[in-house]
Amino acid sequence: MLRTVKPKNARSKRALDAREPKEIEDARTVVFVKGTKTGEVLNGVMKDMMALKRPDAISFSKKNVIHPLDAQNTASGSSSTSSLEFWSTKNDASMFVIGQTSKKRPNDLTFVRLFDGKVLDIVEAGVENYVSMESIPGPKSTPGHKPLMHFASELFDTHPRFIQLKSMLMSLFNGEAVESIYLKGLEHVISVSLAPTPATLNVASSSAESTTPLPKIHFRAYTTRLLASGSRIPRVELTLMGPSMDLVLRRHTNPDPELLKHATRRPKLKKTDVEKGLGKKRKNLDVDEMGDLRGRVHVGKQDLSKLQTRKMKGLKVGAFEDDSEDSAGDDESDQDTSTKKQKLS
Repeated sequence: MLRTVKPKNARSKRALDAREPKEIEDARTVVFVKGTKTGEVLNGVMKDMMALKRPDAISFSKKNVIHPLDAQNTASGSSSTSSLEFWSTKNDASMFVIGQTSKKRPNDLTFVRLFDGKVLDIVEAGVENYVSMESIPGPKSTPGHKPLMHFASELFDTHPRFIQLKSMLMSLFNGEAVESIYLKGLEHVISVSLAPTPATLNVASSSAESTTPLPKIHFRAYTTRLLASGSRIPRVELTLMGPSMDLVLRRHTNPDPELLKHATRRPKLKKTDVEKGLGKKRKNLDVDEMGDLRGRVHVGKQDLSKLQTRKMKGLKVGAFEDDSEDSAGDDESDQDTSTKKQKLS
């Protein structure tokens, strides 16, 4: 267990504050660990995946006795997940890629994701038909650029195993959160597609306990070329960059519901944070107690006499005045006739 480190100066305090939880997290640091036995294929796969992840990648050169999916490590008598949690705290990393090959599971890649220093979930996959990045001629992407992720199958949105794999790969290659994207900054594309889906594996029967064999996963990386198209939007061509490999899903662990609830929680913005985002105080803009931005609109006094309405004969000016004059004249004539009748009588 790690001891509590107290900062001795301002520099160490800033380093500890940088590791505190944030509303917008930094780029995820990934540690690549070699098991007790790794072959040429796994060494090449981990080397190419590190090239795609740089500069947020750390490599352990020495071999380690690590078995995340085993309950107890027989060599040292300690849990393998505790070793991962120890390395995570020491290196400020929240994800591991472990390479291990054996007769039972050859060329095995294990993806381990952590949250708050604890193991969240694990996905294990086998590597087949691997083609290295060096053996494919052509330009390569610049390290540090975010890739464009493309998942070509409906199972990535319906099947729980492929949903977990999609989330794992997105966490692996996702970089810093950006507000806008420069078109020329999209130098490479990572395409993840599936082999033909069996007829028995449909949306209705897509469950983790299904006995139907899962299709293979085709992992490909391409570079982009922006060519002239006669308009503002360029024509894009993809060139295979590497690595190229097929993945076969093997064992996995589901995330703990309580830990997953904390990992997916989004903090509410405070009123002070919303006010800070406004910059200078603007006129007629205010933030209420709930942190919502409200605006006030002022409209000048309107003259309803100049309001344009539907033109009707009865609404014309002076129409009622003529009628009143006529009625007044009729009353006077009635009074004259009544007085004449009285005189005659």
